[in-house]
Amino acid sequence: MIVEQLSLVDFRNYAVADVTLSPGPNVFVGRNGQGKTNLAEAIGFFATLGSHRVSNDAPMVRDGADAAIIRARLAHGERHVLLEAQLNRQGSNKARVNGAPVKPSELPRYAQVVLFAPEDLQIVRGDPSARRRFADQLLVQRAPRLAGVLADYERVLKQRTALLKSAKARGIRGDALTTLDVWDDKLVALGTEVIEARLALAADLATPLSAAYSAIAGADHHPEAEWVLSVSGADPDLETPASPDATRVLDGAAPAGASGSRIADLFRQALAERRTAELDRGLTLVGPHRDDLLLRVRGLPVKGYASHGESWSVALALRLASAELLRAESRLGDPVLILDDVFAELDTDRRARLALLAGDYEQVVVTAAVEEDVPAALRARVVRVEAGTILEATDA
Repeated sequence: MIVEQLSLVDFRNYAVADVTLSPGPNVFVGRNGQGKTNLAEAIGFFATLGSHRVSNDAPMVRDGADAAIIRARLAHGERHVLLEAQLNRQGSNKARVNGAPVKPSELPRYAQVVLFAPEDLQIVRGDPSARRRFADQLLVQRAPRLAGVLADYERVLKQRTALLKSAKARGIRGDALTTLDVWDDKLVALGTEVIEARLALAADLATPLSAAYSAIAGADHHPEAEWVLSVSGADPDLETPASPDATRVLDGAAPAGASGSRIADLFRQALAERRTAELDRGLTLVGPHRDDLLLRVRGLPVKGYASHGESWSVALALRLASAELLRAESRLGDPVLILDDVFAELDTDRRARLALLAGDYEQVVVTAAVEEDVPAALRARVVRVEAGTILEATDA
């Protein structure tokens, strides 16, 4: 997949912007705060329906405007498609494909993007929510219909939790809250589908993750990614165990070869066991919204044990492994690989290795404050950005 043209209206610090991109490497260069990352963010929106920097859309709308518009002309081989997203400060977003209105959830069917940024260090070092978000965005790119499943799960979760809070306020206990059973059924049905998809994703990532880590780090530290499931007894309120073979992790780890029916049974059992606690706290304590993706290198959890360089290598490897999965499965060609302000954070060896890997993709978008931070192999086309204005493009 190639992004041929990107147009913005009232997006971030751009009143109006148009930029042409080429196959192969494209480098956006500008001092911090000039808008180069905003261009990368706009491209990524079509694939993930969100930002890698903020959790809601309002900050992407230019100050003083009611809506932002992003347009991108994409090439899938000989086929061309024009995507448009309207991000509204108030109300639902809108989307068009070749001028025809569609649901925004349809956009990822046409665009696949893998974006790596310094914020991705939070995937390996931050809270479980960062790892869940990483996994779910990749799930939607692999199977866009899962966007609906995830949205439905969040809706049911919100309604079930509201019922628990109401019951807590009224002092209802035990089996007296019979209406909870209906929401349990819906939560289990949708949550089981999410858990199954996440387990399959972790299994599919194993080989490309190991290969990408070795290529970036120059060493094989046996990176692993395993889901720790609340339906199996894991409690995210407890701190990460001091050793990888601690009982809490083993008890909560994803069951080997777990089927949908097995997961659903575990889910129902866990809900029954935690009902009293849920009523006491007014919270839904079981489900994929409480799970964590445990990352290890050298047999130890990355969070708390890995060095800074190892953490960067794991984060990079997760994104590169994602790109390899999408490349292997997609009819759209390679995903667009975006490296947002990454090279300044890497040592010389990792820069060279990453440039070698990235150069193999149909299109790469790089942002950098200092042009010389980007290896020469990726500087085929340089676009300069200043204060929300595209100044010039130079080809090597």
